[in-house]
Amino acid sequence: MNVLERFRLDGKTGLVTGGSRGFGRAIALAFADAGADVILIARDADALAKTANEVRERGRQAFTYKADIGDTAACEEVGRRALAEHAAIDILVNNVGGRSLDVPVENETLEDWRRLVDLNLTHCFLLTKAIGAAMLARGAGRVINIASISGMIANRGIGGRHYETAKAAVLHFTRAVAADWAAHGVTVNAICPGLFMTEPNRAWAEKNPSVIETFVGAIPIGRAGEPDEIGPLAVYLASPASSYVTGAAFVIDGGYTLW
Repeated sequence: MNVLERFRLDGKTGLVTGGSRGFGRAIALAFADAGADVILIARDADALAKTANEVRERGRQAFTYKADIGDTAACEEVGRRALAEHAAIDILVNNVGGRSLDVPVENETLEDWRRLVDLNLTHCFLLTKAIGAAMLARGAGRVINIASISGMIANRGIGGRHYETAKAAVLHFTRAVAADWAAHGVTVNAICPGLFMTEPNRAWAEKNPSVIETFVGAIPIGRAGEPDEIGPLAVYLASPASSYVTGAAFVIDGGYTLW
């Protein structure tokens, strides 16, 4: 096997949460380009159908599930369905997350805190538990958690510290589970994006452009990332090329955290 072949995903099936847009869509399409079939979970049926068609245009199979992963009961149910309806899920990408609320800690309600921690953290536990258990039984699998540099720093000029808190927990959950599962053929790694111009961040830019401008001004590369730039890193972590990598957190932020 030559070095490029080690990045192929032929014969594999990957499940991507939040798979209809942004990072999820970019990762799903990258997996398809590398030869994998893809299971997509998201809330928007139309967006799911569009991304599924893009996967099929690449010659791979796509399967869609409409579900709100932030709802713990719905998350558990869709995990059970995916396991029941697919012979093997080789790759799990826990991608769903978001800040959603720009609110100071002193003004955030407990209800909002719990809801957004579930969105950013609890679904990682639930799907890693369900899908990962099947990987353990087979003795092989890849789990990729989409964390954030916000799990390492506190962002300036913005509220909603549930996000930093949950993403920091995602990082340590990744390390702990990686340690538990390393001897059983299942790797667990995290990707920590910086500022990427996903749909939510484009909305933030319209609402409060100074925050985005300040952020971009502190990026050594001098620009925000585009979602399709995350796909190759996800393919690496899903592929045989990363067979000796587990418990790692890969920062992809244009150099923002260097300063």
